[in-house]
Formats: sequence, C-alpha cells, structure tokens
Amino acid sequence: MQTSPNPAPPPDNALEIAGLTKIYAGGKRALDGVTLNVPRGMVFGLLGPNGAGKSTLINILAGLVNKTGGRAKIWDIDIDANPRDARGAIGIVPQELNIDPFFTPRELLDLQAGLYGVPAKARRTMEILEAVGLADKADAYARTLSGGMRRRLLVAKALVHSPPVLVLDEPTAGVDIELRQGLWAYVRALNAQGTTVVLTTHYLQEAEELCDRIAIINRGKLVADESKSALLARLDAKELRLTVDRDLAAVPAALAAFGAKLEGARLLLVPYRPSRTKAADILAAVAAAGVGIADLSTRESDLEDVFLQLVRQAA
Repeated sequence: MQTSPNPAPPPDNALEIAGLTKIYAGGKRALDGVTLNVPRGMVFGLLGPNGAGKSTLINILAGLVNKTGGRAKIWDIDIDANPRDARGAIGIVPQELNIDPFFTPRELLDLQAGLYGVPAKARRTMEILEAVGLADKADAYARTLSGGMRRRLLVAKALVHSPPVLVLDEPTAGVDIELRQGLWAYVRALNAQGTTVVLTTHYLQEAEELCDRIAIINRGKLVADESKSALLARLDAKELRLTVDRDLAAVPAALAAFGAKLEGARLLLVPYRPSRTKAADILAAVAAAGVGIADLSTRESDLEDVFLQLVRQAA
C-alpha cells in the first residue's frame, strides 16, 4: 500500500464525543447526552461508580453497542460514517479475561492481526510479546498462563494493529501490586511513544498516578471533565497534624476555634481551608496555648475526596 506524500496531520482530539445517549430496552438510560473530548497524546481517566455508564461508552466506541443518539469520532473518524476505519484506530483492553485457552499467545496475536488485515510481513507479534513480558510464553497454551499474564496478553492483543488510541477498562483489577506497577510503567512507555490512553479504573490511586485529565460519569451524566490538578484544586481543604510535646487532656481553647480534634493524648488534628486560613495562624495559636510541637505534617486532598464529593452532588 502506497503512503501519501503529504499525510494528513494527526487530529487535536483522539476522541470527540457529542451528546452521546444510550437507552436500553425497558427505558434504562445508560448514557444521557455525554459530551467530552480526549486530547491527543494524553492519559485520560474515565471514572465513575459501578453502573455509571463507562462500559456502555467504551462498548459504543468498540462497535459492540449501538448508540441511541449523539455522535462519536475516533481519531477524527466518525463511528457511523466509517465504522471499520474507526475500529481500526482504537484498541480495547476489556475487563473480562476473554481468551481462548487452547491458543498460544503467538497464535492469538497472529489471529487478531489477521482480523485487522495486518499483512504477515508487517506483524509485530514477538515484539509486542516481548514488550508485555510474555516472549518466553509465546508458545504456551493460554490456559496455562496466570491471571496477570492473561491480563498482559489482552493488552498485547489490543496493540497488534498499532492503534493510535488505546482504551484500558479496569486493566489492573484483581492483580497484585507488582504487576500493577509493571502495567503502569508500560502504559507510561506507550504514552511516551505517542499513544493516547483512556483508562477506566476503580483504583483512584491509579488515576491520580497516571492521568493528565479526568472525566467522571455518574448515572449516565458527565459530572466533571478537568485536568487532574484542577479537580484536586476543587477541594479547598487541608489538615494540619500536630504531635505535641506533652499529654493533653483536651483541645486547648486557642485551637478549639479552628475545629481542632485531639486523637490520643498528643496528636492534634486541625482542619482548615487554605483560602481562608494560613497554617502560620494555627501554629501561632499553638504557641499562644503554651504547647510545644514535636512533629507536624499536612494532609492534602486527594482524588478520592474529589470523586466522592462530585458523585454525592450528582446523586
């Protein structure tokens, strides 16, 4: 196949979704007018509680579920106008370990490549297996692989046609910490090479660790779509943790005004809003109470705090 001397530049957005709606038989509205863009080159987090609509959205992009309304483009290819090319621009790593147990990893990748029309000479079977740490299992039956190995094999299958967009649906569900760290490293490497990654996960630490931008869906509606830093900034809340130099029977009066709590005999927990209160003011109140500080630390808001707040507001 000849390549164009002036190939079209890559799109600004890897995914463009506008007013996407899905109503199942019986009237269940799984998606309710979802509109979002996934910028090219990002690791994009798609979060939400069980039943929020994440899997429905992914299955629509994969061509497995027909939408009720709205539009969607993958790498600037409309999924309705050109469904075959749209599916060729995306790789989906499903949550379920749906692997034929009587095929080897080499056979599974070659078969998958054939389904996408990748010529035999252009296939990168061993290169991909090496990248996911399965080269030494290339000719072992899939049924002999551990759960973690099967998870990596699913990632390998999604990469056989070199898609510019990779969707990982709960990629580390049920795997141990070591494998999770390994998959994180591989996702970062893929992204560094130019692959746009969309990640759904229940592990908020995973999203906080990997994602540049995060969208949150609840009950089929989009409730947030912001950079990770902007989401974290939504919560104007910190906690100052003070270990004092002597046992206290109660919270000193100077600190009671800040809502301080005493945990044990020597740990004071002081919540505050940085936009309204300076940590220096709290420390001055401690000094005024005649209490010495043996140690101090602060607790920042994390993605779990933001997620819970947004989901509760949208309920």
